[in-house]
Amino acid sequence: MTDLSNMKQPPNATGVIVLADGTVIWGRGCGAETTVTGEICFNTAMTGYQEILTDPSYAGQIITFTFPHIGNVGTNDEDI
Repeated sequence: MTDLSNMKQPPNATGVIVLADGTVIWGRGCGAETTVTGEICFNTAMTGYQEILTDPSYAGQIITFTFPHIGNVGTNDEDI
């Protein structure tokens, strides 16, 4: 298990991904503030992320979006 206590957390980082090989990737997370495990999957869509986050087919997976503007515009009231 990777020990994060001696690692410097980058500014604005709110989450961390630790891979099985010990690779550590800091970034900004959204969702529950807890420790989770799961399969990391990538989604390259530029729109529709509200639907992706609530799609039951992603259950048990950690979704990593590749589009840099995810969340910049908020959400639709109908999707909450």
